[in-house]
Amino acid sequence: MNATVSNFYYGAATPVAAYLMACLGAALGLRCTTRSLRRPQRRAGWLCLGAISIGCGIWTMHFIAMIGFSVQGALVTYDLTKTVLSLAVAIGVVALGVFLVGYRGGSPTTLATAGAVTGLGVAAMHYLGMAAVHTNGTVHYDTRTVVLSVVIAVVAATAALWAAVSIHTLWASLGASLVMGVAVTGMHYTGMAAVSVHLTGRSAVSQSSADLLSFLLAMLAGPLAVLLIAAVIVMFDPDMVLGDDDDWRRSAPAPARARHAGGDNASAQQSAPPSTPW
Repeated sequence: MNATVSNFYYGAATPVAAYLMACLGAALGLRCTTRSLRRPQRRAGWLCLGAISIGCGIWTMHFIAMIGFSVQGALVTYDLTKTVLSLAVAIGVVALGVFLVGYRGGSPTTLATAGAVTGLGVAAMHYLGMAAVHTNGTVHYDTRTVVLSVVIAVVAATAALWAAVSIHTLWASLGASLVMGVAVTGMHYTGMAAVSVHLTGRSAVSQSSADLLSFLLAMLAGPLAVLLIAAVIVMFDPDMVLGDDDDWRRSAPAPARARHAGGDNASAQQSAPPSTPW
């Protein structure tokens, strides 16, 4: 028989927390990519940190949202290997897209390629995470809804990569991260709307157990710690401390001109013949 599936077992708490994690990962990724474009000598390091931030943000969003997933009449458990593998997939595919635009720029061809690769990878992460779900039944998917979720993932990934190479100011990055949070979370819940479960047996437990919640929270601890470390690195970066990127760009040439002017004056004074008193 078909079971009743819910994605909101804890009400609005899980979707709101999932959305905030998606926004955090996107915001950190955008700031890291901005710094990589301004610091070619450290580009690879900043791009790596950006990819890890976005990947961890997406994965954390997924499994926070999955805390609210329940199947009436069944106990839900997760396969540890597939769960960890889905995190590696999330970081890996985001890294491919970020490095493509980081080193090849934001041309339409590059964005389309990187967006497609990253979006398909994010969708693969989602469905690999769903493959980790074990219950006393079989999970089925509505094909059209799955295709829609993949399209959303590709569009969201392309938009995120475009923002990464096109938006440089702090407030614009924050605004873009809010929009990306909606897109990524929307992709997740669209994919979850495709899920139906046909029970092959009945479990004595019909709701999320404390053991399941403990497992998911333990799995989330690592990526959350990584996001915290990334946030500290970005916040204490000199550009963030001193001000906005565009302000830095506008103010940087002025001292340089002053130094050059000072140097020219000094050179002129040195080259000018000494005045001889008559």
